[in-house]
Amino acid sequence: MSLLKRQLADILTRNWWVLLLRGLAAIAFGVMTWLMPSASLAVLVLLFAAFALVDGIFGVWLAIAGRKEHEDWWAMLLWGLVGIGAGVLTLLAPSITALALLFYIAIWAIATGVLQIAMAIRLRKEISGEWLLALAGLASVVFGVLLILQPGVGALAVLWLIASYAVIFGVLLVLLAFRARGFGRRLTNAQGAAAER
Repeated sequence: MSLLKRQLADILTRNWWVLLLRGLAAIAFGVMTWLMPSASLAVLVLLFAAFALVDGIFGVWLAIAGRKEHEDWWAMLLWGLVGIGAGVLTLLAPSITALALLFYIAIWAIATGVLQIAMAIRLRKEISGEWLLALAGLASVVFGVLLILQPGVGALAVLWLIASYAVIFGVLLVLLAFRARGFGRRLTNAQGAAAER
């Protein structure tokens, strides 16, 4: 395993709980959106802003935690900043139309999805379960493209699509978090066994 890839894998395994929190936040956002299908656009805007900000903050946390160990930490930082930017833009313009919100969400989903796929490709030989990160990224890209291609769908359909995406994305991140945690334990045990020899 190259030093660069080992460092990135170490960052993810040490901070597996951040992935877990991101996944749980996505699931909570999706479930709340399902439970409030008749919510006004203002409530949806606030829910999306909160989700994007929380997701972005956790992404920035991962990047900063690994900046000394990984020269490509900026990719994770960019991932987090895109989320924070989408959340802030949404909060600054709470009276936006459904179409504008749709495009905010689509651009954010595509940008974060591409970054997740790139990270999964870099880690494909280093950690088990990297395909979950790639799948989450692919889900984000597909979701964003669908929103752009069909902007005229009804508000309720958009709500259900957003909620479904958030829950699927969240579940994949939770699974990845537990895989990263398990990988970290195996790595620690292997290092301990090597030190005893």
